Amino acid sequence: MDDVLHNSTFLKACRGEETDFTPIWLNRQAGRYMPEYHQVKGDTKSLDFFKTPELAAKATCDAQRILGVDAAIMFADLLPILEPMGMKLDYIPGFGPNFENPVRTHANIDNLRVQPAKESMPYIHDVIKLIRAELPKDIPLIGFGGAPFTLASYAIEGKGSRNYVFVKQMMYGDAGAWHGLMEKITDTVIDYMNYQIDSGVQAVQLFDSWVGTLSPSDYREYVMPHSKRMMKEITGRVPVIHFGTGNPALAPLMAEAGGDVLALDWRTPLLETWNATGVKSVQGNMDPIILCADKASVKRKAKEVLDEVDGRPGHIFNLGHGIIPETPVENVKALVDFVHEYSAR
Repeated sequence: MDDVLHNSTFLKACRGEETDFTPIWLNRQAGRYMPEYHQVKGDTKSLDFFKTPELAAKATCDAQRILGVDAAIMFADLLPILEPMGMKLDYIPGFGPNFENPVRTHANIDNLRVQPAKESMPYIHDVIKLIRAELPKDIPLIGFGGAPFTLASYAIEGKGSRNYVFVKQMMYGDAGAWHGLMEKITDTVIDYMNYQIDSGVQAVQLFDSWVGTLSPSDYREYVMPHSKRMMKEITGRVPVIHFGTGNPALAPLMAEAGGDVLALDWRTPLLETWNATGVKSVQGNMDPIILCADKASVKRKAKEVLDEVDGRPGHIFNLGHGIIPETPVENVKALVDFVHEYSAR
């Protein structure tokens, strides 16, 4: 990595170093709220969109350029990683992702394949190379993937879920099957994240978007061994951001599981958690729905987050989850500008 990227504001914050202002990037900053996104996507099916390097790269770079954020995140989705394992994925308009062959039995788990991402997902390398060539030289590119629990939950449920009935039936009722599935998915995620790093990303974020359904004791027993192994195998080459949402009580355990940056949602007291966990850097933690209010409210709530941190080195401003489609683009731009201006040292 060259000095310009190494000394970028975002990567300095990941390392807990002093910065001239608080860096900001946003979960789902390239997304359906942005007219340019629809222009790029056109009639392309979602799965094809993710797998077409030229389109994914343009969506990534457009969002960084339009918003002026301090890092780009590769435009992709959490779930295509499960396709080479043998799962049949589709994105149904008005419904979302759907697997026609959910994993419910030992036989289903035995049939899952762990394949090198270099062979099964070569388009990831191509999109990273295209993005890196297009991005400004001082803007890092973040790669990402789903954490094992969230991917396993999608694999078992086959779609989005409120109660995770099938997940918890397996987790509580057949621990052998559960851990066998988590082992295979963890192996796949480790390979996938290292492939992204090899291909040229400057940081990675692991999304455990569904982990908030668990109690701390369940996280420790059924998830932490796998997340800890994953973090151990990918940490040390580039900064690793560990993101979870839905249950503030899990933050100390996620910090214990590993990662360089602990990403928090709006339900979690940022400074209190930072102090309690002793992590070097934190990311967050404004409620993304605030962006659907007026600009004055957006700035007021952003100010609250920044005032709480009070310029402490190691803070990266972000939302507690992704930008939703109804969000006005002008509010997102206003947030980015405000964070840069208000946090200037």
